Amino acid sequence: MKIRSLMLLLLLLFTGSTVVFSQYKVTGKVFDADNGDPLPGATVVVDGTTSGTVTDMDGNFELTVSEAHVNLKFAFIGYADKTMRYNVATNGNIGIVYLDPQSINLDEIAVVASVGVARKTPVAMSNITPQFIEEKIGTLEFPEILRATPGIYATKGAGGFGDSKINMRGFQSANVAVMINGVPMNDMEWGGVYWSNWAGLADVTALMQTQRGLGASKVSAPSVGGSINIVTKSLDARKGGFFSYGVGNDGYNKVVGTVSTGLSDNGWAMTILLGKTWGDGYVQGTEFEGYNYFFNLAKKIGDNQQLSLTAFGAPQWHNQRSSYDGLTIEGWQEVKNYMNGDSPYKYNPTYGYGLNGERKTSAKNVYHKPQISLNHLWQINEKSSLNTAVYVSIGRGYGYSGQYANSQYSGHWYGANNGILSMTYRNPDGTFAYDKIYEVNQASENGSMLAMSISKNYHDWVGLLSTYTTKIGSNIDVYGGGDIRYYKGVHTNELIDLYGGKYYIDRYRANVDPKNYAGAGTDAFINKKLQVGDVIYRDYDGFVFQAGGFGQAEYNLGNLSSFLAGSFSNTTYWRYDRFYYDKDHAESDKIDFWGFTVKGGANYNLTPVHNVFANVGYISRAPFFSGGAFLNSTVSNEKNIGAVNEKIFSVEFGYGFKTPWLKADVNFYRTEWMDKLLSRSVDLNNGSRGTVNMEGIDALHQGIELEAYASVGRWLDINAMVSLGDWEWNNNAIGYFYDDGSQPLADMEGNIASGAGAPDHASMRLNLKGVKVGGSAQTTASLGLKFKLSSDLRAGIDYFYAGRNYADWAFNSSDLLMFGVKDFVSPWEIPESHLFDLFASYSFPLGSTRATLSGNVNNVFDQEYIADATDGGDGTWQSANRIFYGFGRTYTVRMKISF
Repeated sequence: MKIRSLMLLLLLLFTGSTVVFSQYKVTGKVFDADNGDPLPGATVVVDGTTSGTVTDMDGNFELTVSEAHVNLKFAFIGYADKTMRYNVATNGNIGIVYLDPQSINLDEIAVVASVGVARKTPVAMSNITPQFIEEKIGTLEFPEILRATPGIYATKGAGGFGDSKINMRGFQSANVAVMINGVPMNDMEWGGVYWSNWAGLADVTALMQTQRGLGASKVSAPSVGGSINIVTKSLDARKGGFFSYGVGNDGYNKVVGTVSTGLSDNGWAMTILLGKTWGDGYVQGTEFEGYNYFFNLAKKIGDNQQLSLTAFGAPQWHNQRSSYDGLTIEGWQEVKNYMNGDSPYKYNPTYGYGLNGERKTSAKNVYHKPQISLNHLWQINEKSSLNTAVYVSIGRGYGYSGQYANSQYSGHWYGANNGILSMTYRNPDGTFAYDKIYEVNQASENGSMLAMSISKNYHDWVGLLSTYTTKIGSNIDVYGGGDIRYYKGVHTNELIDLYGGKYYIDRYRANVDPKNYAGAGTDAFINKKLQVGDVIYRDYDGFVFQAGGFGQAEYNLGNLSSFLAGSFSNTTYWRYDRFYYDKDHAESDKIDFWGFTVKGGANYNLTPVHNVFANVGYISRAPFFSGGAFLNSTVSNEKNIGAVNEKIFSVEFGYGFKTPWLKADVNFYRTEWMDKLLSRSVDLNNGSRGTVNMEGIDALHQGIELEAYASVGRWLDINAMVSLGDWEWNNNAIGYFYDDGSQPLADMEGNIASGAGAPDHASMRLNLKGVKVGGSAQTTASLGLKFKLSSDLRAGIDYFYAGRNYADWAFNSSDLLMFGVKDFVSPWEIPESHLFDLFASYSFPLGSTRATLSGNVNNVFDQEYIADATDGGDGTWQSANRIFYGFGRTYTVRMKISF
């Protein structure tokens, strides 16, 4: 009896404690209200507390609360917060919570980038989520993640680590704006992006969006083809972190670890990431080692301000296959015997050894380009805000640059010349015989005939980007801001290896004509015997200062969203040359270009399902420093007298369809590019080098793009894309000839030209009208299937098609027809390609943490296909050279442990 009473008492006590300390389990999903996509990593917090969780890859969450009635706050970067009250005692499953997309520059993260909003911003755009990146990255390089995006063509280039390239709507990377947290990343001298400098971005990206065409980016000097906006993690990063380790083909290894404090009670948040990637490289002799780091410290100041300090970089070195080392189709077949049964397309003509078996290469890149930015957001009042970013980038590094004493040894440093494999220094096994260079140099009575230098390219870059936003009445939003950038690039070549010779005589200044270069050709330097550490070829600084402003007015009423925007900028270029000029003439004159932009557009939501949009714009943009403002920026302070602003006129319209399970967008675009400059270094008739400057070239890029997403039940997602482009040169232009000192060449009668366009200036007519623009597939398509077999197991397959891919157009020395006419034909059309990729992942509990095992197989069927080629001049495959095949089958396997 006593025992039963004691048991009853204990039961009553336990029941009472359960009542006092009741806990309720809350489950649900967080989805995108616009397209129905799950939002992985969205935060779910009990309002007013730090108790919360984050959603998994499928948007699911589970949270334990202690009260029957609770206010839950849902948040995700780029979306409006939502707070809702629930009675979880009666029903713990709250179902699906939909978050509405919004402009990124609100109180969630202090960035200046403008990220478009579907069914509101009237531009063609595509969003790439961290989930998508994690699923697809595998052995892909960061730009290749965008392969399933309309208008994008991305390849691995020559195949070295980080040597990938990306084109958008047929425009090369120099004309595609890349921004990280609103800060422009394109090189200030020539506009390009080296993706090896940003190898760690995939691990810290919170949101990536491509905006094709005019875009909505808030900078004073916009791009032509489109923009890529990358937003990194900040206050949105949840407390915890992860550690991952991955392995793959050809010795690939990657280890990454990150930890975040989450947002503390006093408003601080910090995220740190460290990683290392190394391997042998898929292509022969492309060993690499890269590190990446990311640091973000953010502070909420009261309810209205936020500071965010971000620093990231990716120091790396990688051996390369030179962009000159692509072979012809027949050439690739001839090297099969060198590969011992492996794919001939992995062959690297520069891979080899020196004396005593020492590993040697003539193609190597070493670089570190950290970026540090301080972002401040101030919500001044309920109508106005001010966003400001101050940033600095300090780049240091170099690439190998083989030198030769005279024309007899031209091209000997690279294993191929115009697609033909050089056998001059070639071992029987196909490796480059660097030891034979020692023999040549040691036998020479005039020092090294071949020597190695490093081409140093340092830069110091600072900038400020600030945007003020306010509201006029209830329907008009206005913003305006400033964009200021200062850049100094230091360019010098330094001897590092004489390869057995006693000295080296620099051919660039051995017999310089002092009439062409002020202060050059002095007795102190002619035939000077140089040693390791001496400067050769070039030694100059390039300066760029750009300042401008931008503004926009947005009108929103009901189903109508419209905008009118404009910008202006002044770009100033100058050089300081320590090599070819004495101190009195070392600094060039400053060259100024004013540019401006006018654009407008509107979106109208016909119904909750249908919407239409259109935009139109005109851009007047300064030419680049290299090959634009200065005709030969490497050796001369001479201004390019033919340099004028490039003009771009673009018009686009589109239609959108959206239901809870299907989203589709189609758009049509037409972009006219006028007064484009093209400069090429050429061999002149007298045996010296020179430049042909092609002025006033026009191009027309137009096409249709379709993108669709469907969610079929709970277990299947389908993504599809088709892009049809029609890109041609749109006029006939004139090419003017200059010597290597950027001086105009005389006409046939010996008259000295008085300037570009003068009748006595050596020139030729370029008949380009109707010739296809090369270097990018004009037809692309993709189809992706993702099977959600359970909440923890996912697998998928992706198909990619590329067609109407014309070889990159090249201007060859054989095309020189001074005072004549050159008829061009469309470049060789590369055979179409069909590729399949697989991915799978499985998530499971591992003690108190959660682990995810994932794998990727790219090019599952090991298809042979050509990714890049240069046309030989007659539009045939026989003459096409510098051909690079895409990678065959590759794989990675990764384990990620989250805590």
